[in-house]
Amino acid sequence: MSETQPKSRVGDWAAVVFALVLPTFVTLLYFVWAEGYAPAVQQGSYAVGKIVQFCFPLVWVCLVLKQRPQIWPWTSRGVGTGIVFGLLIAAAMFALYHGWLKTSDLYANAEGAVQEKISGLDLDLNSFIVVGIFYSLIHSLLEEYYFRWFIYGQLKRLVSFWPAAIISGLGFMAHHVIVLAKYFDYFSPTTWLFAAAIAIGGVAWAWLYERSGSLLGPWVSHLLVDAAIFAIGYEIIRNLVGS
Repeated sequence: MSETQPKSRVGDWAAVVFALVLPTFVTLLYFVWAEGYAPAVQQGSYAVGKIVQFCFPLVWVCLVLKQRPQIWPWTSRGVGTGIVFGLLIAAAMFALYHGWLKTSDLYANAEGAVQEKISGLDLDLNSFIVVGIFYSLIHSLLEEYYFRWFIYGQLKRLVSFWPAAIISGLGFMAHHVIVLAKYFDYFSPTTWLFAAAIAIGGVAWAWLYERSGSLLGPWVSHLLVDAAIFAIGYEIIRNLVGS
């Protein structure tokens, strides 16, 4: 055991680091590197990247650890907390957007990048609604499975709660920085303020997952936040492209 355990820990850390970095690579692939290509290329790179990302945890657990994934059971414990947290964040986002960002120079400067991304992905209002529903209902669940069940869960095998929650929260934040910087610039305080809020959200969802033992609460909370993001995005795109 003394000879195999360190090797096992090295492998576990390698899997965690790979899983932490992978979403950032995928975001760079479809959001940045494929940007100058046709919409089909951008959408295809997104699909391939996300399939690889969300399949990796199952491949690692089943084929490397040789364990049966245990994502269930889900319980209602923590759902109320998740709903309250999600609604509070959604309300804060609406207040921030309508009370400051919508009339700020930052918003005006970001409009060109938003318009460019809309054209590059060949989005209209109807397709944006479909994307918003997918992200709110499905993608939020996949991210909870990826960041809370797998990354946080694997980290908890290696370190205590707070390091695991903070590291997983920072990993959850990292790929969002690329998206934020597209519109606000890497050197803008706004990018890093929003990124810090995302990291805090990731830590809070890890805490809720640890407390409840279920992904249901974090998922419902994540769903509400994503729905608010796309509601704001819908208003922005409607103003840019019309109905």
